[in-house]
Amino acid sequence: MDCWKGAVSHSWIYPTVIICANGFFTTMRPSESFLTPYLTGPDKNLTTEEVTNQILPVWTYSYLALLFPVFLLTDYVRYKPVLLLQGISLIVTWLLLLFAHGVLAMQLVEFFYGMVTATEVAYYAYIYSVVSTQHYQRVTSYCRSVTLVAATVAAVLGQLLVSLAGVSYFHLNAITLASVSLAFLCAFFLPMPQRSMFFHRKDAPEPVPGPAKGLPVSAARRPSSCQEERSPDPAARAAGPQPQAGNAGPLRHMLSVLLQLGRDLRHCYGSRQLLYWSLWWALATAGFNQVLNYVQVLWDFRAPSHSSAVYNGAVEAIATFLGSATSMAVGYVKVNWDLSGELALGIFSALDAGSLLLMHFTDNIWACYAGYLAFKACYMLLITIATFQIAVNLSMERYALMFGFNNFVALVIQTILTVVVVDSRGLGLDISTQFLIYGSYFTVITGIFLIRSMYTIISIKCRNTSVAAESTAP
Repeated sequence: MDCWKGAVSHSWIYPTVIICANGFFTTMRPSESFLTPYLTGPDKNLTTEEVTNQILPVWTYSYLALLFPVFLLTDYVRYKPVLLLQGISLIVTWLLLLFAHGVLAMQLVEFFYGMVTATEVAYYAYIYSVVSTQHYQRVTSYCRSVTLVAATVAAVLGQLLVSLAGVSYFHLNAITLASVSLAFLCAFFLPMPQRSMFFHRKDAPEPVPGPAKGLPVSAARRPSSCQEERSPDPAARAAGPQPQAGNAGPLRHMLSVLLQLGRDLRHCYGSRQLLYWSLWWALATAGFNQVLNYVQVLWDFRAPSHSSAVYNGAVEAIATFLGSATSMAVGYVKVNWDLSGELALGIFSALDAGSLLLMHFTDNIWACYAGYLAFKACYMLLITIATFQIAVNLSMERYALMFGFNNFVALVIQTILTVVVVDSRGLGLDISTQFLIYGSYFTVITGIFLIRSMYTIISIKCRNTSVAAESTAP
């Protein structure tokens, strides 16, 4: 028995299997595609205005409030306790969805779901603390793929149960509760990590592998991934905060970590190239999350669920497949992203803007579905490129920090959009007008990066012309 426990504790296979099982059951939520029809239907009997302007905004506010403290807590307690917290939050969320009623109860649902999304960082960071660096690429692929598969299975299963078996939305949520309960159970069997990226770093880092060829990005709310530097900077690593037994208290060590995080952020954003990729990341992710949060309300407005067939699950399944396909395609496209990356950001952001404007101006639900599919596929393509471009230039610790900070900025922007456009205490716009605002928002992003890309291309051409002229001069 002791030999078996020792083999498990030193093997990368066991924690990978358990964390993948946790990720599968966490993401396998067949009721999620039908949240708005459930809330506005006879089960909860809420109005569209209450769902849009009073309930859904709470998720954005709670996610923003919890993201930074949970990010630090996750590293400090070494991931597993936060995965257990995520499981408890998921169970509470679906218990409330099943048995609670009223606007206040549903706002509480959104608060706990904000806790769920804030703790997702533990899932993506846990595996790097229990396996050696030579397995990073493989386990990243497994953890990413399993969430994509689970999201697709959940959407397809939900649609089949609703359309063919006539299962009610209430029982669909009961199935989701069973799935997230299994995820919570899986988290108990995870081995406890002995190190983390910031508060519990190893004194001697392991050998650093080269970067992966490509990074798939999950459709479930927010993506993340980590890579190592091509040429690690020994000075930078030596400067990192290391726990010192006996001569530094917990408070002093925490201040040391926070100061090092500040220095790392300054280093990351000191690169102009990384700054522009991060700017697009934050701006586009804010708009993407906003669309994801309210698109079901638009679908219900175009084709009311009480009088029309609902195909939300099928659309989400296709969108997930297209997103994974476009993400995978990035690994096989040979492009000089340093030269053409900003142009790609501008062009595909224009497609995003066009898709959202189509969803505003059309009354046809199928056109709305098509616009959403195009929007999600374009975003997934671009976020994969941005992820890869940032990851190949940073260590795992700095990438995780930059990822967290980019998402924090995105949440701040999203919160501003929510307060001004959606919240009943702001403009409280109707759902169709909201999508006009979101389309205009992506049009502004398009303008920023098309202008920037033209400046970059012209500057490079002028520089090459100047160098060619100098080389031919007598």
